[in-house]
Amino acid sequence: MSQQQRILAQLRQIEQEEQVRILYACESGSRAWGFPSKDSDYDVRFIYVRPVEWYLSIFEKKDVIERPISELLDINGWDLKKALNLFRKSNPPLLEWLQSPIVYMEDYSAAKQIRKLSSLTFSPKSCMYHYLHMAEGNYREYLRGEQVKIKKYFYVLRPVLACEWIEKYGTMPPIEFTALTDDLLPAGSELKEAVDSLLARKKSGDEMDYEPQIGWINAFLDEKIQYYKEAVKGMSSSADGQDRQLDELFRTLLKEAWR
Repeated sequence: MSQQQRILAQLRQIEQEEQVRILYACESGSRAWGFPSKDSDYDVRFIYVRPVEWYLSIFEKKDVIERPISELLDINGWDLKKALNLFRKSNPPLLEWLQSPIVYMEDYSAAKQIRKLSSLTFSPKSCMYHYLHMAEGNYREYLRGEQVKIKKYFYVLRPVLACEWIEKYGTMPPIEFTALTDDLLPAGSELKEAVDSLLARKKSGDEMDYEPQIGWINAFLDEKIQYYKEAVKGMSSSADGQDRQLDELFRTLLKEAWR
């Protein structure tokens, strides 16, 4: 049985055990971003819906499903209502799920219909804050010493480049790392060559533990993080949340799943 078949089997088992319909399931994390190691785990994320009666209650109920299956497989899902509430706030992890290049399940129209509304709810400011916070935290924790954990460069470069994409295009950045580097890093530059070399090493399964700082990359990250800490303050906030459309979409998807 392939890993994809195992994942599908686990998702179907969750549907049975929880009495839910999984509307969409995808890969997130390094495999979706395009820089997995040979031993990278599988981060499966999904959106599900429960029967109508579940929502007709005066009580607050758990709106996530979590299944840490093994060291290599982690499966988590959000209830549709939770997902749509986060979507209207321009939640970057959810927006990344919706453009993942690795889709495990898409039996319903939910993902397609939510994607259609993405431009109406996208907030450049909140998304840039998300990526900037991620970049700052990882940079401070992993890349400040003389010896750094070399593979962590990807976990700072990607959010920094996401900030640059948002500033340049005003849209949600692509999930694939190479789509960002090919567009935003000058071809033939020492910075681009250093990043491409790192990426080739990671994909080949090279041991990437502690090594000396890479000066070109650290200088770039220092400059960009400081720049975006100021630039984000003047960015536009959210567009119209389209609350009525999202309410209607929730009802439509609920009926579609349980018709």
